Amino acid sequence: MVAGARCIALKVDTLHSETLRYKSSSLCRYNLSSSMLRAGACNRRRHVSVFAKHEANYRNGVNSSNSNGDVHMEARLKVCEWQSSCAILNSQLQLRAKEAEAGPDSKALARSDGAESDGSAGSKGMVALPRPLSIVDLEPSPKHGSALRVAYQGLPGAYSEAAAGKAYPGCEPIPCDQFEAVFQAVELWVADRAVLPVENSLGGSIHRNYDLLLRHRLHIVGEVQLPVHHCLMALPGTRKEDVRRVISHPQALAQCEHTISKLVGLKVVREGVDDTAGAAQMVAENYLRDTAAIASSRAAEIYGMNIIADGIQDDASNVTRFVILAREPIIPRVDRPFKTSIVFAQDEGTGILFKVLAAFAFRDISLTKIESRPQRNRPLRVVDDSNLGTAKYFEYLFYIDFEASMADPRAQNALAELQEFTNFLRVLGSYPMDISPPIDSLDSS
Repeated sequence: MVAGARCIALKVDTLHSETLRYKSSSLCRYNLSSSMLRAGACNRRRHVSVFAKHEANYRNGVNSSNSNGDVHMEARLKVCEWQSSCAILNSQLQLRAKEAEAGPDSKALARSDGAESDGSAGSKGMVALPRPLSIVDLEPSPKHGSALRVAYQGLPGAYSEAAAGKAYPGCEPIPCDQFEAVFQAVELWVADRAVLPVENSLGGSIHRNYDLLLRHRLHIVGEVQLPVHHCLMALPGTRKEDVRRVISHPQALAQCEHTISKLVGLKVVREGVDDTAGAAQMVAENYLRDTAAIASSRAAEIYGMNIIADGIQDDASNVTRFVILAREPIIPRVDRPFKTSIVFAQDEGTGILFKVLAAFAFRDISLTKIESRPQRNRPLRVVDDSNLGTAKYFEYLFYIDFEASMADPRAQNALAELQEFTNFLRVLGSYPMDISPPIDSLDSS
């Protein structure tokens, strides 16, 4: 027992020397009291001497108190008490040593974090953990004109890029090679918004994009109407008579069909490519002397092309309508003109489409567009008639745009009635109408 007490005393001496070393270097800043050490050392010597005395008496058979071993039990209790004091002192020394090695900055930071989170942590000594990011932290503000990342199909110089600049001046445009990639850029958080052409005043609807609107779960949050100003361009030095082929987007070729026939003749080959700016880039990079492209004047400037003819669209009032897509819908309002886009599939029966349209007409809601697309999963409907035999009809999806906000009770009641005649109904978006004055694409780009 004496040997054990000496080992414990030696351990405490070692801890005492380590404490002095940390105190002299960096623990002094944490108010480590030397009185604690002195008190611990005095208690150690007192308990060790008492224990050694009673242990020696016990071994020699001397019992100073009584014959029931009270002294022995008292000595053991005091030794246990002293060992507990040493363990507490040791843990305090180790904790302060770790704090000294970490430095005062980390401790000050932990104290500041704990002070800020006292109201929510529920425990005074609990250190607050960092709050995980939420959608609100990652989603930029949808205010008009904010610096957002806007995805569009095409290359720099495309009309979609000009539409993105009109919708969000100062935005960061992100070009994509395909329309499918535009949707994925927003879904994967590469972009905040997407600009998608859906119809043109000359070429009509872009059916591919209507199918993609149904396939993906993005929401329409706005629209942009952009006047389109086409230019016929070729490499510097190429004359109009040298052109044997004209390339551009199929919509651009259709919008300039009559003018192209007058300028370069009917024998010129017309070839469609992915976008107008890509046509200009193809001619410039491949040095195609006998090929002209239809694109914007900005594309001619970017790719170093020479404009042969300006404003070659068949109709001067050529306008393309774009929709703006986002991951989350916006809150509909009634203090400004709103438009709502829906898609539905009607039930089988006679006069169903008439009843659907009447739901809007009876409430004085104007329809601005109606478009039908065959259903992919149910392209045909078979009807058996005992008199006429078997007939097959196409099953359609109907896209409708109407001038009303979803916050308007008229629109809510119309859609509620619409559900009685449809087996599928989805609101693609309720968004502000583009009532801005028309800006020519030359100025927008």
